[in-house]
Amino acid sequence: MKRTVGEMLVRSGIRLPLFLWTLAVLYPIFWMFLGAFKTNAEIYANPWGFPEQFNFDNFVTAWTDYNIDTSVFNSLIVTAVGAILCLVLAIPTAYALERIRFKGSQLLFTLYISAMMIPMVLGWIPLFFLLAQFNMLDNIFGLAIVYAISQLPFTIFVLTSFMGTIPKSLEESAAIDGMSPYGVLWKIVTPLTMSGIITVTIMNAIQFWNEYFMALIFLQSSENYTLALAIDFISNEAQYTNAWGVLFASLVFAIVPVIILYSIFQRRITKGMTEGAIKG
Repeated sequence: MKRTVGEMLVRSGIRLPLFLWTLAVLYPIFWMFLGAFKTNAEIYANPWGFPEQFNFDNFVTAWTDYNIDTSVFNSLIVTAVGAILCLVLAIPTAYALERIRFKGSQLLFTLYISAMMIPMVLGWIPLFFLLAQFNMLDNIFGLAIVYAISQLPFTIFVLTSFMGTIPKSLEESAAIDGMSPYGVLWKIVTPLTMSGIITVTIMNAIQFWNEYFMALIFLQSSENYTLALAIDFISNEAQYTNAWGVLFASLVFAIVPVIILYSIFQRRITKGMTEGAIKG
């Protein structure tokens, strides 16, 4: 009996802080969702309560009057292009570093990993002038390239851990059958590392979707704003126009896709990170 009571106390001591932390994280999100369906008068009169009736006026206003539709499209383009480009560069690089032994290969891999420790803020000014020289400032595709390069070390680090566990006999058999090295990479190695590829792609996509500072530096015109910049603009406007409901609705547009994406691929992400940790 004493042991049972002790176990219950230990479990309660562990679960209670986790439960309180969950409430602390979820309640602001829940409050934001409620605010998106309220009028400004309701937000001031009853900020913590439920709306009298759920209406979508704030969503319509944000979508049309504040050009959230354009910003969502820009964010989708930047996220998709950045994630795909990062994979196109990272998969062959990770395979070369893991499978092809050449002079300096270990040093090159160490440099890639070391790049993960360098704060990205140190490269913002050089990148600004570099993009200016290539006439890619205020260009969402230029921003996508910067995003892809910024996540390249992390992506290579994860993929090399997966590729290192693939039996070399599979690649040797394919080569004996006449398959080219590129065929081995894309038809043998890539499918076998799909779990890791999906994991890094989703994590990169979430990072690109939410990124703010580089978009603020490299994008200048409002028609090229990503969703993070558009929300920042609405936040500044809300201080003078009381468009708090519109701001909450804009935040819903930003958060819901991430929640849906993570909910769909949650098991895949957890599995991929666990396998990557074990294999690495």
